Amino acid sequence: MENGTSNTIMRAERFQMILIGEGLVVGGIAGLVIVLYRIILECAGHWLNVILEFCGRDPIRIAGWFLVLMLLAWLVGRLVKREPMISGSGIPQLEGEMTGKLDQKWWRVLPAKFFGGFLCLLGGLALGREGPSIQLGAMVGKGVSKGLERGTTEERYLLTCGASAGLAAAFHAPLAGVMFSLEEVHKNFSVSVLVSVMTASLTADFMACTVMGVESVFQFEIVRALPQEYYGMILALGIVLGVLGAFYNWFTLKVQSFYRSAKRLGVTQKLMIPFLCAGVLGFTMPEFLGSGHALLDYLTSEDVLLCTIVFIFAGRFIFSAVCFGSGAPGGIFFPLLVLGGYIGGAFATVCVQYTGLDMMYINNFVVLAMAGYFAAIVRAPLTGIILIFEMTGSMRQMLTLSIVSVVAYMVATLLKSKPIYESLLERILEQHGQKPDSGHGQKVLSNFVVLQGSRLEEALVKEIEWPGNCLLVAIQRGSDEIIPRGRTKLQTGDVIVAMTDEADVSAVHDEMERLCREAYGR
Repeated sequence: MENGTSNTIMRAERFQMILIGEGLVVGGIAGLVIVLYRIILECAGHWLNVILEFCGRDPIRIAGWFLVLMLLAWLVGRLVKREPMISGSGIPQLEGEMTGKLDQKWWRVLPAKFFGGFLCLLGGLALGREGPSIQLGAMVGKGVSKGLERGTTEERYLLTCGASAGLAAAFHAPLAGVMFSLEEVHKNFSVSVLVSVMTASLTADFMACTVMGVESVFQFEIVRALPQEYYGMILALGIVLGVLGAFYNWFTLKVQSFYRSAKRLGVTQKLMIPFLCAGVLGFTMPEFLGSGHALLDYLTSEDVLLCTIVFIFAGRFIFSAVCFGSGAPGGIFFPLLVLGGYIGGAFATVCVQYTGLDMMYINNFVVLAMAGYFAAIVRAPLTGIILIFEMTGSMRQMLTLSIVSVVAYMVATLLKSKPIYESLLERILEQHGQKPDSGHGQKVLSNFVVLQGSRLEEALVKEIEWPGNCLLVAIQRGSDEIIPRGRTKLQTGDVIVAMTDEADVSAVHDEMERLCREAYGR
């Protein structure tokens, strides 16, 4: 049997070399897809500006543009109805697939997400390119897996490779791509996945740099790192970001719930709301449209008044939530970085006025707040730190970035705010239910890391009540691979390799994660 137990184990022995080659293929194809995606999004932004300039104050032309916006909303609605998995950023859908709870049809998601994202940006919606890029890259990985007729275990590795490649190519951030895919998508750091993901990420970044250039996304002028005398302000900023990050998650979910409660509105009617809002803003406050890159350039290059900063933040905050809550294909990744930057700008401006902070450090706080806000909302602090470092091209703030990210993370956690993508995945599962592809009888290998303080730490294998529908295949301890026996003692950092049938992946994953993370008495 091709996908039987023996075949799965044999392929597992050669995983590392196999996945490096497959990661190279996935990274190359995903890099090309994301480059094309970035090009059409830049065209969409340019065409939008041309259209708004052409319309001017002519009421007939303005009315015509609103008709076009309604047409765009209808087209996006058709795409979402045909393939609901393209709704939103796509990252929660990917996380659901990694745990066996969702099954995306890559040949449908890939083109629908590609053109859906283009139409949304052409309409001026405040959505990012990174979420779609991650989902697009992951679907490339799944397509390669299906084309090579790989089993589910390898497919999930290639999904991770594709996600990493997507983020790397979108932001010229290969290290952030690796970290995000491991920290948020795959949720473990095994050697096999690390090397293959790095290969995919670097390949995709090379493709993007060849076509789009090697300049960092942001060209902030950071004169020098913050002196230690201002570290108290950093702690205060982290607290503010943690609170506002928790509020962002709450507000985003509330807006989404509002849309869902509007039973009389269909998919297309809900999408009409952000498209028409974008039309109004296009002739009143065009700076609010799109991903928000121009807003950050304005904040970091001009002497902006505090009231202006607060106004722009509030406007973008509401408009972004309205756009994302509608289910339009697009991400919140970059828009939340923009919002974080404005929180940092407002905080620094207050400090300049009331604490004597030198104005030369305002941009420092902008950058710090972007990382901290990301950590509070997404709950992936390492990704936030590395992402901002790569996007700004500056290593001067690694210590302060780490401090503010950790503080914001802790505050958001204490406020019992769930990571945004986890909450969004729960919403999707409520709508669609668990949809693992259970009809093939394939065996799936999954890795689980024993964390410090968990009930598995220093426990014998025979002492643990393991899920009844899985088999412990191996225990990876550093470079050694141990065959698990009853008297084998587990240690912190051990990677448990468990085998289960494809139909049971979801249940086994949740139970094993609980065993690896929870302490006795919880």
